[in-house]
Order: sequence, then C-alpha cells, then structure tokens
Amino acid sequence: MDILITGGTGFIGSLLVPTLTGTAEEPRDHVTLLTRFPSRVSAARRDLIEAGRLRVIGSLDELSRETRFDAVINLAGEGIADRPWTRQRKRELHSSRIMTTEALVDWLRLAKHKPEVLISGSAVGWYGNQGDLLLEESSPPHEEFVHELCRDWEQAALAASRLGIRVCLLRTGVVIGAGGGMLRRLLPVFTLGLGGALGSGNQYLSWISLPDVVQVILRLLCDREMSGVYNLTGPRPVTNQEFAQTLGQLLRRPAVLKVPASVIKLAMGEMSTLLLDGQRVIPSRLLQARHHFVHATLETALRAALSRPG
Repeated sequence: MDILITGGTGFIGSLLVPTLTGTAEEPRDHVTLLTRFPSRVSAARRDLIEAGRLRVIGSLDELSRETRFDAVINLAGEGIADRPWTRQRKRELHSSRIMTTEALVDWLRLAKHKPEVLISGSAVGWYGNQGDLLLEESSPPHEEFVHELCRDWEQAALAASRLGIRVCLLRTGVVIGAGGGMLRRLLPVFTLGLGGALGSGNQYLSWISLPDVVQVILRLLCDREMSGVYNLTGPRPVTNQEFAQTLGQLLRRPAVLKVPASVIKLAMGEMSTLLLDGQRVIPSRLLQARHHFVHATLETALRAALSRPG
C-alpha cells in the first residue's frame, strides 16, 4: 500500500512507521511522512529513504493532484499535556489538530485519486469527565474543553466521508509503551519509591498498549467493513490507584504516596483535569468485531513495556 501519515514522528508513529515500511531487506508498504522537521527525520531514516520505502515531506504543497495514496493516517497534534492551557496554548492545540485535518481534507478534495480510507486521531477526552460511568462509542459527552477539542477534530476528519472515503476515528486512551508517553514521565518518580495515586485515586484511567494501537490501525487499513468511531482502549480500564499499585509492584517499589488534588490544581490550573478527572471507556466496537488484544490487562502491558529498553 501507499500510505500518507501525518504526525508520524510521535510516540505512536515510533512503532507504526517502521511496522508499515518494514526494512530495506524486507519491505512492506510505502510511506510518505508529513512532518514539521523533514531534515531531522530524513537523517534518522536514511536507509528506508534510499531503499525507496519512505518519503519525507514538510508540506502538503509537495504533493500534486496526481499523487495516489491507498490510505491516509492522520495523527497530527501538539501534546495536550506539554504546556499549561493558556489562551494561546488552547489556540495551538486547536490549530495543530483541526486546522491540520482541514488542510488534509482540502488536499483530498482536490486529489484526482482518493484513498480508500482515512484513519484519524481523537481521544477518550471526547467523553469528558463522567466518573465511573461505563462509556461506549454511543455514549453522550460531558461538555468541556477537551470534549470540544476532540469534537471539532473528529468533525474535520468526517468531512472526508463526503468524498466517498471510509473514515475511522480513534478515540485513544493513555498509551502504554517503552520509551515514551505517560510511562516515561512516571518511571523516574516510581523508581525512587515516590509514586502513588493522584487526588482521590478513584478516577478511571482508560489505557491501551502501544502494540495494540498499531495492530488496530493495521486492521482498520485493511478491513473495509470497519468505519466510524472506535474507542482505542484496552478492555479493562483501571482506577488511578490501581495503576499506581500495579506499576509499583512491577518495579518492586512502594506506591503509597498521594498527591492532593489541591496541589495538582495549583500547579497545573485547568490542565489538572487530565489527571484528576477520568473516563471509564470500553472498546465496545472492537470487542464486537472480535479484535484480539495483544495486552488485555494493564499488568501485561506494563510488564512488556518495562522489559524493553526505553
């Protein structure tokens, strides 16, 4: 397949891109990677570029109307927890997701050869904070900033369906994997025995392993019967307290310290909702499609991530 990927230099892309391209010796798909840092990526992936398996571009303007892709994977977006949510930061988060997706759909509208599928990112934040309520793809949201951000992101991608393109939306939970994501931030603290629950610890954390994210994307690329919204989470969400205890046990470190909600709110402001609120999300449509999860429990996902070098 010929695949265009945006946002492919992030945590998910770190496994997705090499999985799709294969190696110079054992090639698979051909990938065009749209990134803000084309020279940096080109230097790191020189072997695949020279083998003709990877093309790196810095703008959609480098593509012509004649360029043909079988599929497009849209993962672009600034890290939502990277900086405090000032008004300027909220605009950046919106622009990096919605405006990038709108520009992508505009290019698809002009392209003479439409791809068969667009797989586009979103997040479980779409549901907003709903306590311990079980949330499926059909569940209504709680209106708040993160929901509005995800809602606009999804609507921008769904515009591609009017072009006859199959659209799949990924409401992704916290991704567990080696070398990145939330685990990379938590490991130094937990390794020192200073880890523990945040706030009450009762808020739910909907997680998924990095290998499972890639496996779901691979299936969506090929299964023409699958379209619409998918909760990209593991089948067993856990509370923040359960997460802390499981990670502490695997590291053989105590995880009994608690950070009060008031301290987190003081330090993070509105962004503290990412840590203190939660969503108990179930991947109902993947389960109905009999998708097999590589890591169905948090313990196996964490154990696999910790066993690999970061």
